[in-house]
Amino acid sequence: MTKFTIFILSIFISIATLKAEQVKILAIGNSFSDDAIEYYLSGLAVAAGDTIIIGNMYIGGCSLERHYNNFISNSSDYSYRKIVDGEKIITPDFTLLDAIIDEEWDYISLQQVSSLSGIYESYYPYIDQLTKIIKGYSTNPDVEVVLHATWAYEQTSTHEGFANYSNDQLVMYNAIIDTTSRVAQDNEIDIVIPSGTAIQNGRATSLGDTFCRDGYHLDLNYGRYTASCTWYEKLFDKSIVGNSYIPSNITDYEAEVAQLSAKYAVEFPDKVTLQCETH
Repeated sequence: MTKFTIFILSIFISIATLKAEQVKILAIGNSFSDDAIEYYLSGLAVAAGDTIIIGNMYIGGCSLERHYNNFISNSSDYSYRKIVDGEKIITPDFTLLDAIIDEEWDYISLQQVSSLSGIYESYYPYIDQLTKIIKGYSTNPDVEVVLHATWAYEQTSTHEGFANYSNDQLVMYNAIIDTTSRVAQDNEIDIVIPSGTAIQNGRATSLGDTFCRDGYHLDLNYGRYTASCTWYEKLFDKSIVGNSYIPSNITDYEAEVAQLSAKYAVEFPDKVTLQCETH
């Protein structure tokens, strides 16, 4: 190896080091944000040389309407899950305002309850009011509002909300894509996280329609991992492909599918991308 080659490599290493980032993300969510960010996102960031602080304001099955009403009434119904350096601390009886001002969050995300996620009218007037609350109360004047575009149910799901989409996975997926795209355009939404497209991409591989554990919540292993890969690539603006963080409960092939599904979802968020498989 020549001195010139070594010099060039050192420049690339220096640049890579400079690109290490810290991101602070707060989700105002429910069990779908729990699936997406609480288990694997921190590990993906660490493996890439980045750091992340994650907050999740959790109430199972919580809609935008309930989140808004909770803020207005200063309700402490939330379980606040905060992950710093990979360690999770759960604080019960937390309010939205306390969570919003807890950190100078870079991103604060919103999402609709899954059964209503593809119904445009259900977002209003709550999405615009919550966006104004975030912008108005955040201690970071540059905070960006994120909309989490969640996934369609498994085709065999017995969730009662599936009837809103004629019990058809593709109908639900397309409704979510159309709705979240319109909502983002109509409001001060800075980023859309296409978790639903990533999951649909994964379903188009040989893994099939196995990304949920009960018909609507994500599989504990590669389902959750796929969503976390999508959040990482979108928030950090770095390729997730080749990330070395692969937990022992996920096979190399499942990780490959997850990472590629996330990559293609971020690149093409409004359509399913088929992967060329060699396995």
